[in-house]
Amino acid sequence: MKKSIIIGICALGLLTSCNKDEKILNTLNDFNTSMEEKGYHFGDKISLPAEVLEDAESISISFGDKETNTLAISPDFFSLGDNAVTFIIQKKDGESLYQDAIINVFSKTEEKNINFKIEKEYNKEKVFTQGFQIEGNTIYESDGQNGSSKIWKYSLGETTPIASTPQPDEVFSEGATIVGDKVYQLTWRNKIGFIYDKNSLKLLSQFDYPNIIGEGWGLTYNGKELILSDGSKNLYFLNPEKPSEVVRQISVAGNKEIYDNLNELEYHDGFIYANVWQKPFILKINPKTGEVVGKFNFTELAKKHTTGDDDVLNGIAFKDGKMLVTGKLWDKIYEVSF
Repeated sequence: MKKSIIIGICALGLLTSCNKDEKILNTLNDFNTSMEEKGYHFGDKISLPAEVLEDAESISISFGDKETNTLAISPDFFSLGDNAVTFIIQKKDGESLYQDAIINVFSKTEEKNINFKIEKEYNKEKVFTQGFQIEGNTIYESDGQNGSSKIWKYSLGETTPIASTPQPDEVFSEGATIVGDKVYQLTWRNKIGFIYDKNSLKLLSQFDYPNIIGEGWGLTYNGKELILSDGSKNLYFLNPEKPSEVVRQISVAGNKEIYDNLNELEYHDGFIYANVWQKPFILKINPKTGEVVGKFNFTELAKKHTTGDDDVLNGIAFKDGKMLVTGKLWDKIYEVSF
């Protein structure tokens, strides 16, 4: 009888402990969920509920490859945008509790809505535009889709190729940019890039993507480094002499919004301009921090061309201080002043 009483007491204690642990994790989950929309900024502290803290000997946050116990939003551990983490609660009784969470970090500065005016429009061939750049009056364009991918150049307002190099059917071309007397071009999931002679568009060589990059989307050049997007919130900086190596990377976010699906890119006058896949706007990004400092809303322009998921705004270039914008399967290029 005495043995049964002891077993019952132990079972009750275990049940009580389990219920308390469950309450702690539910409280932590509710707190983290409530903070996702509000988010944090660099320098903020994570103020956890008292119910989570009272039985904790220590609390740390794991990022998989690194860990911190400061509960502060530091750029040493967090990036702008969404951060997938695990809270580790070391209890006073020696047990550990684990809770996965998403912590959103936003820019402290609110991005400005940039006013603009459409000055001119030019005819364009309706192709699947992935990369878009102008030098002088010559457009260099990378077109996608398996079986029709190519790199070509033509005069602004014309549709007759000056030079063109097609890709094998298995290649899906993506972004492209000019670097000196060469043109660099990405592929989507082939995990290779191509380098061409700018004058003839003759293929010179190819390179493998860095291991961290699974897909190629957009590409631009800041005068020193290639800047590549992979369809996430991240932008990667590569040495054009060794494009298979990542020099550094930044993550992109606004004051209240996280931006992923970063697509076609253009570097101009100290800022990165980025299309966002299937969204009718262009972001102006600080290349040092990843903060979105400005935003162009091209909703009305996109309505003229966008009828589905494919024919979306995609293509940014600069000519004489004005922006040229276009889209996939659009038959126009628009010159924009701002």
